[in-house]
Amino acid sequence: MAIKLNEKYLKGFVTEAELDEVKADTAKAIKSIAARDGEGNDYLGWIDLPVNYDKDEFAAIKKAAEKIKNSCDIFVVIGIGGSYLGARAAIEFIKSPLYNNMKKDTPDIYFAGNGLSGTALEELLAICEGKDICVNVISKSGTTTEPAIAFRVFRDLLEKKYGEQGAKERIFATTDKAKGSLKTLATEKGYQTFVVPDDVGGRYSVLTAVGLLPIAVAGCDIDALMKGAADAREAYNGKVGTDCERYAIIRNCLHRKGKDIEILACYQSFFTMTAEWWKQLYGESEGKDGKGIYPASVIFSTDLHSMGQMIQEGKRNIFETVVDIKNTGASVTVPSDEANLDGLGFIAGQSLDSVNFKAFQATALAHCDGGVPNIVLELDEKSEYDFGYMVYFFEMACAISGYTLGVNPFNQPGVESYKKNMYALLGKPGAENEARRAELLARLEG
Repeated sequence: MAIKLNEKYLKGFVTEAELDEVKADTAKAIKSIAARDGEGNDYLGWIDLPVNYDKDEFAAIKKAAEKIKNSCDIFVVIGIGGSYLGARAAIEFIKSPLYNNMKKDTPDIYFAGNGLSGTALEELLAICEGKDICVNVISKSGTTTEPAIAFRVFRDLLEKKYGEQGAKERIFATTDKAKGSLKTLATEKGYQTFVVPDDVGGRYSVLTAVGLLPIAVAGCDIDALMKGAADAREAYNGKVGTDCERYAIIRNCLHRKGKDIEILACYQSFFTMTAEWWKQLYGESEGKDGKGIYPASVIFSTDLHSMGQMIQEGKRNIFETVVDIKNTGASVTVPSDEANLDGLGFIAGQSLDSVNFKAFQATALAHCDGGVPNIVLELDEKSEYDFGYMVYFFEMACAISGYTLGVNPFNQPGVESYKKNMYALLGKPGAENEARRAELLARLEG
């Protein structure tokens, strides 16, 4: 088992009797997930995905990844939300946040279409100048504003650089299997396509082609990734009394006691984008109907010098979930220095990871003393297997927790609100948009 729940730093914050009050709700949630009879049950394809995936497409992903590796210096992944966070999280966790700066036999990977900053896109275009480029555009519909704009720009660049026929060999579309504007364009142009499954929502899609193609291009072992997820499925799917359920129980129990903010913490910088993926998973899944535990994140010990004060002595409405990665593979030690001007001679010869672990222990104790409960999830290694296992753990715990909170964990109706306003302000045709535009402009001018 790649993840172990450590409750050492919860003593005094929750009692077993209080946790027992939540168990009936989580058991009901687990039963509903297994029976597929709860709200949003048409988006439960992620449950069996680690074992019930399209093996032919999986082989095609590996083949396309090799083609991309041999064809370009830069691989641009265009997508927003779940269409890029999972892949970027995996690459930075397994390889490095400095992946693009490392010596390697794989292309640099950049992510575009995840915002509307002209500066960011212009800078990426400058980086791509004079380089061979391949593009993976990821969108179920093809009409989401941010990736659609970025794809327009890169499609135009590739067609001018390589010609329409040459561009066709360098553009890979991950989209709906049968419909949508991107699928239509891909068919017309002859792009190789991969499928965004109908029954898997974006934030649950990292183990589909959405995440697997970029992850494979980075040189990661996607077989090991899926094996980790498959083992987690075997451990947690339909089962009560697991650490996965226990995590959902504890966070809901703390929430009922007034802890409305969960801070995901890790002591490794390569976990930064994994925390961003986690925030989308839990934020979109739980934040609705006036409910939800607000997901935030920090990287320690870095953020102890900024957010540490707030966590230690601020409003006591927070709890922390710490991911403690036991084996990172790092071997850096603290050098000896006879002068010892910094006063750190007492740790000379120790590995930096051992110093980092003591920082974790010291911080957990201090935060507990300050009234902040700590849930600790011990992850075995920094590897593809462990990443896949962790992804499934968090996905299942999120589904259990969402149902326990009394919400549909698989929809995101609130995300559409800003889009409707933006389209109206930009002048999208249609009577409804015109009426909304007039109303919004009046509010902005008032």
